[in-house]
Amino acid sequence: MSYNSRPRFLSISLIIGLSLLGFFIFKGLKTFSDKDRVVKVKGLAEMNITAISAQINLSFSFSGDNLQRIISNSENKKQRIINYLKANGFEETDIKVGSPHISDKEKYYEDQWKNGKTVSIKIDRYSYELSLTIQSDDVKTIETKANQLKSDLIKEGLTSRIYTDYIFPELNSVKPKLIAESTKNARIAGEQFANDSEATLGKIKTASQGQISIAGRYDSPAPYIQKARVVSTIVFFLD
Repeated sequence: MSYNSRPRFLSISLIIGLSLLGFFIFKGLKTFSDKDRVVKVKGLAEMNITAISAQINLSFSFSGDNLQRIISNSENKKQRIINYLKANGFEETDIKVGSPHISDKEKYYEDQWKNGKTVSIKIDRYSYELSLTIQSDDVKTIETKANQLKSDLIKEGLTSRIYTDYIFPELNSVKPKLIAESTKNARIAGEQFANDSEATLGKIKTASQGQISIAGRYDSPAPYIQKARVVSTIVFFLD
């Protein structure tokens, strides 16, 4: 290289270097700016799930001051109810008897306000409660059976508190499908926002998934079918 050409070479190198520096500074500033261009959207997913089994819950109680008599009355009623259930098509293996709950009040009297003054009223010392559950896989007819059972037991002098309960599949079994659907719906909402903003939806910056829950339980005509739902919150980059 001649002595005269060295300044020209140095000038060209300086120009190229400054150009590259400016380019990388521009790219860095743009990238930094793009990090602030985000959109936060929510995606809802719902799906029907059907109960896998159901049960009729039945309970009754006795109270008084003689514990042995209370227990005897409770055992007698329990056996009469079980005999009635077996005689009307319920399998003995599906009938479970719960542990009795006994309460013993320390005070035999309680104060009540009557006729403008406080008076002591005698109360029963003991109360004894017993429960039974009847398991069934026929979830579609369990409500009808429970209502009929309540009516029949009243007629037999075996009045009891009766209600039904449903057992649904583990929510983890539907979790992957719900999350995939909620993410898809969130992306659709994000793309709509991006189009309205004349931008392009980018990658996911952050994502959070709400708790999967059963919605509207027991208030539908078919309570054995309920909705599992989840809401995902996702932040997308905008390009």
